[in-house]
Amino acid sequence: MNAIFLSGSGNTKHIVTLLFNELGENGKIVPIESPEVNEALKAEELLIAYPTQFSNIPYLVRDFINKHQNEWKGKKIFLITTMGLFAGDGTGCAARLLKKYGAVITGGLQIVMPDSIGDCKALKKSKEQNKAIIETADKRIVEAAKQMRAGNYPKEGLSFAAHLAGLFGQRLWFYNKTTGYSDKLKIDSAKCIGCGLCAGNCPTGNIKIVDGKAVASGQCTMCYRCIDHCPKQAMTLLGKTLYEQPTYDKNSKK
Repeated sequence: MNAIFLSGSGNTKHIVTLLFNELGENGKIVPIESPEVNEALKAEELLIAYPTQFSNIPYLVRDFINKHQNEWKGKKIFLITTMGLFAGDGTGCAARLLKKYGAVITGGLQIVMPDSIGDCKALKKSKEQNKAIIETADKRIVEAAKQMRAGNYPKEGLSFAAHLAGLFGQRLWFYNKTTGYSDKLKIDSAKCIGCGLCAGNCPTGNIKIVDGKAVASGQCTMCYRCIDHCPKQAMTLLGKTLYEQPTYDKNSKK
């Protein structure tokens, strides 16, 4: 099995890596934007993982599935979503699209992790709370791996009930947030020092350094990677004020 993932704050990467370790898998674990992804796609069994956005899949992941539609026929695919609070049918959204192209969905996992949206105060939790969330998530992955080794793959987010929960719980209300790439990334040029960290981290190439300042176009997939790693806290997306820069490393520190 090979894994292809999108990770913003590092939550999803951690979950995928831990699951592979628990399963004893030695396949490739590849970021979705990596040139190595074409080699990873050759495996007959795949894991695809991503953060849930408004009970939907990030547009980059949807775009990736559509662009590689000829790769999915007959492939066995297990899906993982990470979420800050609610996923609904986060795995189901990708499952339905992949099935359209002939994939066989073996199961799904939806794992609560610390929220990565640093410009929304209502979502913030204490470091102690986030550590507890990660500990619970790790235990869930260990248990899921045990089940999978026994041939019992979890099916979270794949049922009709989950589909209704995702549809009416969030997706309908925030439909326009996930129907394409976003052009809403805001960069404070007075704070930006043109270090290029955001441009180097962006999975879509949405950010360029122009005349010593970061400039965004309309290809943002809302992963929050640039925002959560900006050394000058110069970026926001859904909110207007950056309250913190949550990353897996920060949340997992003892």
